Amino acid sequence: MKELIKNIKSRIQLSFEAEEYLFSISKKKTFSKGAVLIRQGQNVNKIYFVTDGCLRSYCIDKNGKEHTLQFAIKNWWISDYIAIHNNESATLTVECLKKSSVIEFNAKKLNGIFKLFPEYEPFQRNLLERHVVSLHRRILNQLQLTASERYDLFLDQYPNIEQYARNYHIASYLGITQESLSRIRVEKAKI
Repeated sequence: MKELIKNIKSRIQLSFEAEEYLFSISKKKTFSKGAVLIRQGQNVNKIYFVTDGCLRSYCIDKNGKEHTLQFAIKNWWISDYIAIHNNESATLTVECLKKSSVIEFNAKKLNGIFKLFPEYEPFQRNLLERHVVSLHRRILNQLQLTASERYDLFLDQYPNIEQYARNYHIASYLGITQESLSRIRVEKAKI
């Protein structure tokens, strides 16, 4: 939790009372590889801040195919925000790709922090803005870049993730087949 507070304080002034509130609405948890924190179809009321490890969120389409939406590594947040904000069942599953430590928050209490501690609002707004920018950048990259270029950006954004993520996780994140991913890796090895 101290790491999260340090992260927040690097961006905003945070009162002792706001720190105490964050401590009171959070739990530090460790999950083993393969643990599922959120399952598609269930109710969602938790948001997770990753302190160590690697998680991914994905959905399964009507044909049973997995589509990886996000990987979350140290200092990243993860949940099914659509389900939380629209008060509907989860459209995503969130799983641990390796043993992971997280800080778990009750979503309603975390979102209610603004009324109690308005100084927290700029931090949350900045997180949301960065999240929107990241999603827009990802969409544009899918539309404008080659698969090889997307793979290079992926490796820059998620260094060492190939140790934990399976090929089909990475391929689905990039929007390509596993065979295409293998070809890209072979081409890169030749360079």
